[in-house]
Amino acid sequence: MTWLIGAGLHPRAGETTLAVARDLAARMDYRLGFVLYDLEGTAARCEVSTATVKRHVRVLRELGALAWHRHGTKKNLQLPGRPYTATATIYAATIPAAYDHANGHRLDGTGYGARVVGVTDEGRALMEETAHRKPRPVDDGGRARRAPHSPGPHPDVSVADPAGWLNYTSRTCATRAKAGTPRRGSNGGSASPRSPWQVARDIRIAGRVRPLVGWTQREGLRRLAFALRPLIDRGLEPHDIAAELVGLAVDWRPARPAAYITAALTRDQRAEAARRAGEDLAAGPAANPEWQQWLRSRQAAAPPRTDDDRRHARLYAWDRWHEVAAHYDEDPDDALDLYGTRLCAYAAKRAAPSAW
Repeated sequence: MTWLIGAGLHPRAGETTLAVARDLAARMDYRLGFVLYDLEGTAARCEVSTATVKRHVRVLRELGALAWHRHGTKKNLQLPGRPYTATATIYAATIPAAYDHANGHRLDGTGYGARVVGVTDEGRALMEETAHRKPRPVDDGGRARRAPHSPGPHPDVSVADPAGWLNYTSRTCATRAKAGTPRRGSNGGSASPRSPWQVARDIRIAGRVRPLVGWTQREGLRRLAFALRPLIDRGLEPHDIAAELVGLAVDWRPARPAAYITAALTRDQRAEAARRAGEDLAAGPAANPEWQQWLRSRQAAAPPRTDDDRRHARLYAWDRWHEVAAHYDEDPDDALDLYGTRLCAYAAKRAAPSAW
């Protein structure tokens, strides 16, 4: 940040910007690179107004040193048992490509996932030259404690572009999965998002199910509630869900109960789908509504029957006895007129259950 401000990449960057950056760095999780915004706390620690903190955080974003990881909201989520619940804004620390280029860093990857893998010859020479040089203080022109004016149009300011990606994201894009992206862990059920009260209800049901099933007691409630969503969506009560789980693992204890429940429910769903598909294939033509509709439409649009039609049907319909049987079940008189008594009797005998 000292280099970015000293390089003059942003006309509004100054000592207050550096103070805000140091406050964020002191609270940052360097394992993940994330930090909570904490607007009021940052303003109190830096002894500036909240408006000033907002302005300098925006400067950090435009410099390419911060990127939104999650947009916070003050909207009440109305969680059960809580009078007011909101979400916090989380920022991710970033390094602009201009800094790496100026210091001769060799990168592996692009954008936020890029990592320094080496230094060029120019970078080594620059490191040797600036090893004993002290950083110069940055003059902010007396703007450190000045709050911004009333909201209005801002002048155009060039925004640093870290490896081709801007640090501005809409609130909907930051918190919602992209269209077409499969949602993790759908468990074969609906992929629609669940509201906070639905999630809380799932956890309460899981808390009532877990004591009833011994091999699930080592699993956390949230993971167990997520795995039980297909059973909860079927409207089962906790005791009914427990009965289903007891039958899944009778004489052994899975090492990961939630993962085992997900796999077992997915397997059962696929088996049920295959069974239904087999039943549809094994069903007779008389039970097919589309076939019956086609027969009715053909009969309605068919021209008057002739003796040639009868002779042709009685001669060539023996290998299509299932059609004859379906026709006889729907309209016996018309089938006898077209196929004759002998062919209709043969078709009825073949279609009878005792014939199989």
